[in-house]
Amino acid sequence: MGDEFGTVRVLDNLAGIDPGQWNALAGGHPFLRHELFHALHETGCASERTGWLPQFVTLWQDGRLAAAMPLYLKSHSYGEYVFDWAWADAYQRHGYAYYPKLLSAVPFTPVQGPRLLAADDQARRRLLEAALSLAGDSSSLHVLFPPPKEAEQMAEAGMLLRRGVQFHWRNPGYRSFEEFLAALSHDKRKKIRQERRRVRDAGVRFRWQLGRDIGADDWLFFTRCYKTTYRAHHSTPYLNRAFFQRIGETLPDNLMLVVAELDGNPVASALNVYSEQVLYGRYWGAVGYVPLLHFEACYYQTIEFCIERGIAVFEGGAQGEHKLSRGFLPVQTVSAHWLKHPEFARAVEQFLARETAGVERYLDELNERAPFKKE
Repeated sequence: MGDEFGTVRVLDNLAGIDPGQWNALAGGHPFLRHELFHALHETGCASERTGWLPQFVTLWQDGRLAAAMPLYLKSHSYGEYVFDWAWADAYQRHGYAYYPKLLSAVPFTPVQGPRLLAADDQARRRLLEAALSLAGDSSSLHVLFPPPKEAEQMAEAGMLLRRGVQFHWRNPGYRSFEEFLAALSHDKRKKIRQERRRVRDAGVRFRWQLGRDIGADDWLFFTRCYKTTYRAHHSTPYLNRAFFQRIGETLPDNLMLVVAELDGNPVASALNVYSEQVLYGRYWGAVGYVPLLHFEACYYQTIEFCIERGIAVFEGGAQGEHKLSRGFLPVQTVSAHWLKHPEFARAVEQFLARETAGVERYLDELNERAPFKKE
């Protein structure tokens, strides 16, 4: 497809795209980098075999990549964190096929960030038009966790907006963990100190491994922890050791691994991905049980890292009201949806109106329980 704005190409892999051109569009967001998507595809984690067929929409001008949209043809709804199983079930009960559907997201990762990677609104509109045109061959198009400006463009294009909630920790410039604790209410401050003391008194010690210092043995142990956690929840892990080792080699400046040790032996680990401004808490696991170890490894150690590095935001991932009492605040997220079948689109629109009202009430309740001292 070509016009005065350039030529649109749909690609099923990124092998032919110059990483520098792609990363210039990604704008420093680690989860949007060429290296990460390419690793997901090349290691088989996000592939046609696993139900994630890449259909990346790209816009080319004078032989250069001018804009891009990560897009997948999905045969299921796993690994998305915005749940549409009820929509799929309703389609099936009425004799319609919900799958395949088109999805724009970072696989297995509920992080916010651009989905229309372009320098101007005109190019973003061109990408969205191309994606909606492609969606005509499936049941629907879903764009997860776009920024507000892109969500507005999607609503203007006729997509329905869905609200959600995540919990983020914010750093106004704390000089130490104690200064962070001092900002909390007395009961929250006391609770965190007690939790940290219990882990320390159990004999657990921590070390941070950054990018290039994460060795093969570290990745082997982390993968074991990651798989153990999924098995404990009776789930199949999405990612594999090859993927983790691959990003360890190609994204060394964006990875931070927390390793917990007991009597000199590793017992748990947590992987974080970060940029200069934002840290994303991602995956964790343990091979032995220590009370409260999860909170220390996944939250308190990471908050200390953010304070030390001056990182402004720590995105704690999907769900988890328990994060509120540990210094995280609720943040509204958004996703955009287009359904080809008009009657289902109207039904979903009515559902979303009710759901949005419920999300707003939930946010009000959470904000009333904010963990910080009252002004």
